[in-house]
Amino acid sequence: MTRFEGKTVIVTGASSGIGAATARRFGGEGANVVLVARTQETLEKVAADIPQAKVVVADVREQENAGRIVAEARAAFGQIDVLVNNAGIVAMGEIGEVGTDAWSDVMNTDLNGAYFVTRAAWEDLKASKGNVVMTSSVSGTGGDWGMFAYNAAKGAVTNLTRALALDARNSGVRVNAVNPTFTKTALTEDMLKDEELVAKFVERIPLGRPGEPEDIAAVIAFLASEDAGFVNGVNLPVDGGLSASNGQPPQS
Repeated sequence: MTRFEGKTVIVTGASSGIGAATARRFGGEGANVVLVARTQETLEKVAADIPQAKVVVADVREQENAGRIVAEARAAFGQIDVLVNNAGIVAMGEIGEVGTDAWSDVMNTDLNGAYFVTRAAWEDLKASKGNVVMTSSVSGTGGDWGMFAYNAAKGAVTNLTRALALDARNSGVRVNAVNPTFTKTALTEDMLKDEELVAKFVERIPLGRPGEPEDIAAVIAFLASEDAGFVNGVNLPVDGGLSASNGQPPQS
């Protein structure tokens, strides 16, 4: 498939996990891919798998970097067609355990970073009638125990997606999000070592397994493609059926 032949895609948080899988997916479908993260070495490893790639080392928490990311993408490949706001971190703990520095770091990365880069790319996306895909989370649609900072940030991303889709009316720009559940990434590395915890997650997921980064990347690519040309303002669960449950336990 070459749905993105000649298209330029920016992927933030592209050095590992969902971001790296997404960058490779777009590259495999013919896109020019601009990979953004904070570490040159890891970005270059991912970029080596992509025929048309540009590495931009930048911290999306810093507003001044957003314009540079967009300018470098434009200089390398011309118009910008897709922005994937994927950069994200998590802070574990209840409210008495997570300090203001950790809270700010989650908000600045997960929410402000998405705002900064989207704002910087907005006119380019309007010119190309492109689209934005956010990586939100099932944690952005409801609460978790001991993850209030992440819940707050991803909840904001979930509603930012809806609001931007409305603000983009009549421009041709679409804005959507994916809402993954527990997925095998660097963010969940420690969790994956806890067999009892993994079993609890798997028990709640009807498909019986955690997500793989490639599972999420495939849906991101779908939302960004013309196959989803009339899909807008959607937060799409990519959760193996987790959110189909109302939370009550199985009765058999």
